[in-house]
Amino acid sequence: MVKIILEPGNRYLYRTHPVRFKRLLDLTLALGEYEATGALVQIPVADLQPIEEPSENVLPFDDVLSVPTQAWAKAQRRLSILQPILAARGDSAVFIGVCEAHQLGKSTIYRWLKAYDEAGSVQALVELPRTGGKGKNRLDDARTAIIDEVIATHYLTRQKKTASEIVLEVRRLCRRAKLQLPADSTVRRRIHQLDQEETMRRRLGSKAARDRFRPQQGEYPDADYPLQVVQLDHTPVDIILVDEIFRQPLGRPYLTMAIDVYSRMVVGMYLSYDPPGTIGTGLCMAHMLLPKEQWLKKKVKVEGLWPCWGVPGALHLDNAREFRGEMMQRACEKYGIRLEYRPVKTPDYGGHIERLMGICMKKVHTLPGTTFSNPQQRGAYDSEKMAALTIREFEQWLTTYIVDVYHKRVHGKTHQIPYQCFEEGIMGTPDQPGTGQPERLYDEEQVRIDFLPSTRRTVQQKGVQIGYIYYYADVLSGYINRVEPGSGENGSKQLLTFKYDPRDISVLHLLEPGTNYYHRVPYRTTSRPSISVWEHRAAIRELRRQGMKKLDEDAIFDACDRMRDIELSAVARTKSMKKGIHRVLRSLTPEEVVLRLQTEPAPKVMPVEPQQLPAAIMPLSIEGLQAFDDSSLYEQ
Repeated sequence: MVKIILEPGNRYLYRTHPVRFKRLLDLTLALGEYEATGALVQIPVADLQPIEEPSENVLPFDDVLSVPTQAWAKAQRRLSILQPILAARGDSAVFIGVCEAHQLGKSTIYRWLKAYDEAGSVQALVELPRTGGKGKNRLDDARTAIIDEVIATHYLTRQKKTASEIVLEVRRLCRRAKLQLPADSTVRRRIHQLDQEETMRRRLGSKAARDRFRPQQGEYPDADYPLQVVQLDHTPVDIILVDEIFRQPLGRPYLTMAIDVYSRMVVGMYLSYDPPGTIGTGLCMAHMLLPKEQWLKKKVKVEGLWPCWGVPGALHLDNAREFRGEMMQRACEKYGIRLEYRPVKTPDYGGHIERLMGICMKKVHTLPGTTFSNPQQRGAYDSEKMAALTIREFEQWLTTYIVDVYHKRVHGKTHQIPYQCFEEGIMGTPDQPGTGQPERLYDEEQVRIDFLPSTRRTVQQKGVQIGYIYYYADVLSGYINRVEPGSGENGSKQLLTFKYDPRDISVLHLLEPGTNYYHRVPYRTTSRPSISVWEHRAAIRELRRQGMKKLDEDAIFDACDRMRDIELSAVARTKSMKKGIHRVLRSLTPEEVVLRLQTEPAPKVMPVEPQQLPAAIMPLSIEGLQAFDDSSLYEQ
């Protein structure tokens, strides 16, 4: 992954000329030295480029999904062993204590520390496949299975049997199986290597484990430096927005935000009509990790500074389902982000992000179309009648407020200006050294793909089928009807990993085995229109309501097209369809919408009253949408 690490002496390009980085002047300016002349120059950090530009043909790469689950879990256990040493660098007593507690040699611990320091991620601790020799498990599979079974059924129970009793039971079963008896130390070592928290939970109960290993619950403590801890959450926004063509009310959008606990700076956001789910979380995190100069300039068209980017040390979340998916876990582990979850029934523990959203909503209440916080505050105010802003206009307003007002105003809780606090944490003060600018990630597509949901599928002669829709690209030709490597001629078919964007399922991203590169795999019939997961589900429900038992992609796309026509024609009739039109407009230009309304005849199913519309169509409205998660791909 292409990064820029702002350390003195590092070489970069500035306006095609090689320069050496000297130091930071502030959050947005660096002092550089031209290599050719030695002249010093002030350089906007955003204008620094890698000395070797990446090829445009370089594909996004994944080195996390390809790691087997067992190897990943083992790497996590190694990191948990290293945590006390990492927290007390240079303390020989802690180092020796860890070695003795886990019965590990000093050289092993030093090797793990070196690997972790070089990469800064749990990924560095993944054990590579062994070819035999030193370090290989001396026990055969049969004795290993006996030891694991005895520990699980006798030691990790409320009976709390001792290690000596476990050794005797293992030896008894090995004698019965006529196997060589393992050494007592081998069995005891397996017991010592068990996770301490899990062991206490199984032997003494959840409360004992929680009291011993979990911090005291209360309000989440403040951080000590920028990006040490980031909190992330969702909220429906207290405003009705309108569509961009007819300026008719659509409904309330959803906002996902991330806040730096140390400075209270907003470090990421994502706004859409889609209910909170995996995709909104992932795109907010991508926005948090990446520089924002181009996003401000091209997407929201806001003049201002938002110099926040980089990988946080920890991400603090509530217990929502979308925060606990496998892809969320692995993507965060790839970037070295520690996930921390709010204890159940402790609302104050997420107070920083809740307070930020409350501040933003108070400002939203001053806009036309606001719904206020409750019916009592709203009174006789007609939110839909007064609605005036589109989602793009509101995103521009919200970004301007964050960049030019919230970041520059004294925070009521910290009594500091967030921008100034963040800058001092990065640059340092006379009393406190700064952390320096975090690494800048430049592979935007790579970052976004890392946080997309995934599925596994086999490849048939027509390509890959998901939700009755076929996808194909030349890269799939070598995997048609292939079996899993090493499984023999009659083995199970090989499963490939695909990632997808629920907002647009016209393209999959294949994670190619062996290379671990991502390849685009479009519809097999490329003339098909782009649709979302939600439109796809609604079409299937409508077809089944009509009694169709054998579905295919022709029927699905025809149903989607009919429902889009219904939504366009009903824009002036029903509140529900006005909201649903946003999903139609997302795939059409304004000119295409107007031309379609002028030239195409109204569908035969119109006109109808809202209550007569098929039930399967109604979920296309904002209220009917269900939050998306990894496990519910395209319902079949």
